Amino acid sequence: MIVLGIETSCDETGVALYDSERGLLADCLYSQIEIHAQYGGVIPELASRDHVRKTVPLIKEVIAKAGIEQSDIGGVAYTAGPGLVGALLVGASIGRSLGMGWDVPTIGVHHMEGHLLAPMLEDEAPLFPFVALLVSGGHTQLVEVEGIGRYVLLGESLDDAAGEAFDKVGKMLGLPYPGGPHVAKLAVEGESGKFTFPRPMTNRPGLDFSFSGLKTAVRTAIAKEAGTQGTLNDRQRADIARGFEDAVVATLAIKCGRALAHTGMHTLIIAGGVSANLQLREVLEKTVAKFDAKLFYAKPRFCTDNGAMIAYAGCQRLLAGQEDDLEIRAQPRWSLEALPAI
Repeated sequence: MIVLGIETSCDETGVALYDSERGLLADCLYSQIEIHAQYGGVIPELASRDHVRKTVPLIKEVIAKAGIEQSDIGGVAYTAGPGLVGALLVGASIGRSLGMGWDVPTIGVHHMEGHLLAPMLEDEAPLFPFVALLVSGGHTQLVEVEGIGRYVLLGESLDDAAGEAFDKVGKMLGLPYPGGPHVAKLAVEGESGKFTFPRPMTNRPGLDFSFSGLKTAVRTAIAKEAGTQGTLNDRQRADIARGFEDAVVATLAIKCGRALAHTGMHTLIIAGGVSANLQLREVLEKTVAKFDAKLFYAKPRFCTDNGAMIAYAGCQRLLAGQEDDLEIRAQPRWSLEALPAI
């Protein structure tokens, strides 16, 4: 079965075609960073309007890129949530309409399930069961995964997620939008140990996360270093970025270790935008080695929002006989644990 995947949950329009026999056929991605950069954050209405402009042209482009005919497509998958409701409705409306017009089944995919399954797109894919660390935008979650749709939430962010903290610290340091990738790039130039920030909630049992206090600690350090001048030099900014990244990575690694010990599993996957962070991957490789476990992650281009992960996740559910009725659904809030199992 060839499935068309559509991702429009926030500020990136992703479209892909996945074949259950041949794998990923083609994918296209359009980012709205330039649109939202002038405002320092995502403007939901502008995001929705741009998805309206870009989704159908990208669908035509990905079909041509794959070298197939529209009639070869056997199903349509679209992100139904969580995300910005206006942006979700664009993809859901287009996806459901195409399904009806083409007379093929459609299914709304959980955005975080898409991220969770993104490592399955690799040549060496993880086998169930495993522990998943999902670090994407406003989500930081540890999930026990027995199979598709068989999820147990072990811990999650109680306030700011890791990705949000990266973006907000980037803004504090005067870096371009979105701040997260720029913080990681700047951190490479910094000296580890010059600034030591707290590892939130690691001094108590449990697998939940909290990064708001860390964000405050960084803001305090910036104010202290800036002093009466009110500005930081390049070295100070790089050292603060490194100290912040060290704290986030150490916190995530400690919690992942606890999750592996708690579940007794020997496979850890990381997914979502922050999973592209090179320091996180290096530290987690050392962490899983202590548990005789193995680490899996997707290519960097499949860590951020993309259509390929939605096409793959939707394909698995459509093959299992699951499909939507005629109602168009968009769920800005949606629990992973509420998904049906395959």
